[in-house]
Parts: sequence; structure tokens; C-alpha cells
Amino acid sequence: MTDRPGTHPIPIPSDEARELVAGAYDIHLHIAPDLMKRRVDDLTLASRFAEVGLSGFVLKSHYVPTAERAAVVRRAVPGFGAVGAITLNGSVGGMNPIAVEIAGRGGAQVVWLPTVDSANERACTASGPEGATPPMWMQLQNELRDAGMTADPVDVVGPDGKVLEITRQVLRVIAAHDMTLATGHLGTEEITAVVDAAVEEGVRRIVVTHPEFTSQRVGVERQRELAAKGALLERCFTTPYTGKVSWELWLENIRAVGPEHSVLSSDLGQPFNPPVEDGLPLLAERLLAAGFTRDEVRVMAVDNSRRLAGAADDR
Repeated sequence: MTDRPGTHPIPIPSDEARELVAGAYDIHLHIAPDLMKRRVDDLTLASRFAEVGLSGFVLKSHYVPTAERAAVVRRAVPGFGAVGAITLNGSVGGMNPIAVEIAGRGGAQVVWLPTVDSANERACTASGPEGATPPMWMQLQNELRDAGMTADPVDVVGPDGKVLEITRQVLRVIAAHDMTLATGHLGTEEITAVVDAAVEEGVRRIVVTHPEFTSQRVGVERQRELAAKGALLERCFTTPYTGKVSWELWLENIRAVGPEHSVLSSDLGQPFNPPVEDGLPLLAERLLAAGFTRDEVRVMAVDNSRRLAGAADDR
């Protein structure tokens, strides 16, 4: 398997790997329609997922809610688990409990805290490793800034590090609708504060979004602490594949925290990366080659993804 896009032919997963992840949901992908070019559209991908034995996906957009779009996909591809979501960036009013309430009433399952507009992402001065592929949304953010339409950074904690009351309101709405909380592009201390508050407010499903990503870089000891509080750690294909972290560190973190506390996702959809339906089986191959058992891979790929997607009991 190639470690970085554009350096070798795109890898093709084996039939064994596809079989191992059958029934999984990809909880993090970026596909058309979107504000930037994507490799595939949602209806086409739903059919491809069904053909290779994957049960569903969560439609992520940094800018617009996707619950209504997911409903269309489910109607067009009967039996397929398309899941809607919302990301609390400036385009939906940031930390906006009303937006989350409407999304929950509309059937959305996943709520990402701020990503491209998070205060941490804006303040992050760490540059990507040499050769790392920058995220596609960076160009759009730059265009908005150049046009004078930059949203204010979206804060989730105050200057004292305590979770803001507006954040707690959002968490209470998530709990009321039994939705899944994803931590977005928050920094390590913000993630810890929010996870503690989410547990206090009764949120049952929490996932730490790509902890190895450039603007997160959550250390392994902190990952263990978050796992002990009930959070799952998301292990995205694109983070090591695009050179933002080494595969070795990615694998070491899974071993250190425990496969039972990890969930696999692709974060795919970019035109220059592998087909989205190949992300989970490619991760399965990488993990098997590194010595993880089939049962461990299945827990990460299938059991934990279905739980976060709200589909744990539908088989």
C-alpha cells in the first residue's frame, strides 16, 4: 500500500479485507454535492457501498447540515444507512443550540463541534509535515477571508478553560436527541473539557475526531484518559495516508489506547485520494499486517462505527 497520494498507484483492497469490514459504517467522509470538488456523489457512493457490503455512511459537510440529504439517499437506495449530521462552524451560527435542535428533529445523528472555524484551528501555528497534503477546505477558507467574509472563531470554552454555557446548551440538545458528539478540530485541552461536560450532560456517544491530525495532536496519555471517560478515538485513513502523521505512530496509538476504544473511518472523498469505498478495507489490511487480530479490526471497523452512527441494534 502506498503511504502518500501521488507517489504510487492507488492501492486496491483484497476481498478478505472487504469481507472483514462488511456491515461497517464510514462515519467521516466528504462527498458531493459539496462546495469543493469531490471524487463521487452521495447516491453513487451509496450504491457502491452496498455492492461491497458496507452498510452506511455519515455525510459530513463543514458548512451545511446534511439530514435532509441523507433522507433522499435512503429513499433512493432502500435499506442503505445514510446518516445526516451538522458541523458547528460559522455558516450555521457556530455554537448554535437552535441549529442542533432543528438538525436533531430532522433526523441528524452526528454533531461535529467547530472544525474550520474553531478557535484552535485558527490559532494553530503548527505547519504540516513536509510533503503532507493540505486539506481542501483551506482554499475556500482563504477565499472567504480574501472576500472579507471570515467568520469569527467559534469558542467552546472561555479564557479560564471552562466550557461555555452555550456549549453546555448544545450538549444538552445532543443528549436529548441521543445524538453523537464529535469533537471537531478542537485542541487537546478543549477536547478534555468538552468530553467531561458531555458526560455530565448525559451524552452517550462521544468520538474524538482524528486525534492524530495536525491541529489536534492529542498525546497518547491524554487519549487513554479520554477513552477511560467513554470516548472513542477516531482513526482516519487520510491522516497517515496524506502524510500528516506516520503510519507507525498511528498504529502505536491504537495499540496503546486499545482497539476497543478506537473507531475506523476514511475521511475520504478528495479527488486525488483512493475511492471512498476502499478506505475501511485498506485500513483493515494495514492493521492485519501490523499484527492486530480480525476480531480487533472488526470491533474498530464495524461494532464501534455502527454504535456512533446510531445503527448498533439494527441487524
